[in-house]
Amino acid sequence: MTLTGAVMTHPRRIAAAGEVAAKDPKSRIQVVTDPDPTGPPTALRTANPSWNCVGSTATHHIVLQDDVLLADDFFSHVEAVAAAVPDEAVAFYEGWEGRNSGVVRLGALTGAQWGYAIDEHVPSLALMLPAEAARGYAKFAAQHGDGWPYDVVMQRYLKALGMRVRIAVPSTVDHDDVPSLAGNSKHGWRRATYFAEKADAVTSQACADFDVVPFYQYGESKCAVRYGARWDYLDTDRYLGRIGLAERCDSGFAGLSNPVGEGLPATVRRQAWLTAFATGVVVAGLTQQDPNPDTARAVMESLGPGGLCEEYTDAELLPMIPRTRDLATKAFEAGRTARRAQDGAMPSLAADVVVTGGNPAFGEHLVRLLGDEGCRSVYAERLVSHQEVHTVVHLGDPQCSPHTVTSTLMAAEKLGVQRLLHISSAAVYRNQSTDVCRENTLSAPPTDAEARAWWDEEQEYLHWGKRTGVTVQIMRLAEQVGPHAPLNGVLATWMLKAWTRRPMALLDGRRHQLVDHRDVAGALAAVLALPAQSPVYNVASAQFDEMELAELAAQTARLTPWEQAADAPPPASTMSTTLITDETGWVASADIRSGARAQAQWLACDTHDDLAGLGLRRSR
Repeated sequence: MTLTGAVMTHPRRIAAAGEVAAKDPKSRIQVVTDPDPTGPPTALRTANPSWNCVGSTATHHIVLQDDVLLADDFFSHVEAVAAAVPDEAVAFYEGWEGRNSGVVRLGALTGAQWGYAIDEHVPSLALMLPAEAARGYAKFAAQHGDGWPYDVVMQRYLKALGMRVRIAVPSTVDHDDVPSLAGNSKHGWRRATYFAEKADAVTSQACADFDVVPFYQYGESKCAVRYGARWDYLDTDRYLGRIGLAERCDSGFAGLSNPVGEGLPATVRRQAWLTAFATGVVVAGLTQQDPNPDTARAVMESLGPGGLCEEYTDAELLPMIPRTRDLATKAFEAGRTARRAQDGAMPSLAADVVVTGGNPAFGEHLVRLLGDEGCRSVYAERLVSHQEVHTVVHLGDPQCSPHTVTSTLMAAEKLGVQRLLHISSAAVYRNQSTDVCRENTLSAPPTDAEARAWWDEEQEYLHWGKRTGVTVQIMRLAEQVGPHAPLNGVLATWMLKAWTRRPMALLDGRRHQLVDHRDVAGALAAVLALPAQSPVYNVASAQFDEMELAELAAQTARLTPWEQAADAPPPASTMSTTLITDETGWVASADIRSGARAQAQWLACDTHDDLAGLGLRRSR
């Protein structure tokens, strides 16, 4: 094992970087400065030479950022890790603000020394790669970087190599409290989830691989849940509902005595409780042993600031830490108790609805959301003859071949389907001159090409329904928001520009309607719960003008400039959703900002399996 390394820095912080490099007793760590120090602040620019300076005989290369605190005996520890796991990427730091803070927390509470990272930007404050992987990074970044954040590019690179990231538990590197030159200070006070001041001996190569990871981020309690080959990131109360423990969680929270978490804002109190309760549930399913009390206290102490550091300053967070810690400790024990008392698995119920067509990832996601609404459903890319189907929800796509529509309708007729809901788009109203579009606005085929494509697809289903006597209804969705949302939406387009540091082009006068995927599921469940009434419904969650939407994109993805486009804006029409509310009682209830943030994170962290599909500009 031969180690080389680098500390990436800016000329203004070269002294601090030199101090970090000097901590290696064998003087193997170089200081690498930003090759364009007057350019826009970005770690990506300095990362390339930092990974490219691998020693010719090196087996491993480590890159550190200049604002780190190292545990005692850190470099001896790094050598031992490289010898123990020579073919893996190793992160020696994970911040309390990331999804992977939940991995560290679970690892610490179950006695694991390592945990495999879930999909997120790679924790790159202190990262070691095998030498060959390190040598290949700069070329990959040149081809695929294109303005994306450094840790996102690194995630995509390692994913392309098929190399997983193992995270140290506890971290042997912490984040020093200095301003970020890469523009990360807007993320607030950042420290390790769980830090050891002295690096312990490497006693095990085993690396925990969790299927459910609760975490607290951006003020929201979430659970990363693995479904087959995909991860879903859902509100913790939804996850607890799916496993039958939501009521136990709620009753425990309602029964809190006043001193526990006293003085915390109500939302903070609730979200911290949810996160720690779910953590207890997961831990109880993994081990019957009680965690070390000091360890449990340490990881619960970092839970609150990790979830709140974007919103609160360090001065505001300091008095909140002991309150959130005590609350989280109590919630963790309540979650463990609830899980142990749970008798048996949740019953498996037959599905009433088959969701078909569209993007399979979104279809599976929608089925789970429908289940949260009490609507039992399954997803199938296409209808097959052996299925027993009463109701079909078909995800429309006018770009699909006519054969696909025909085969879907033929299969539905053969199977004796009695009700079909076709999911269409608000794009059918494109370039309408009226301010408000209602379900009966279109009395003739639209002239816009995209609108006509959606209209024609709708008509095929409606005409089939009249011919067969099957009840057919159309649901026209506003621009979708959430994971797996189409990439051609305005919000998705602007988020991709924000992530890749390109300005957004605004058209004065445009208005936008969005629909959160959770509201899509709620609207579908509301329609399906009643006998069919109107043949067409409009569905939307919220409305924005051009500037408001640009601000939403920038705030939930990455701050970025915008400019005025020279093009003339299209007519500013919006859909009325009065009809579905009047007939079913459904009203939009999802937090659209939360949905937009989930979409931004999905675009950055969860779409790496298909780089071409993101519209990335290749470097020449």
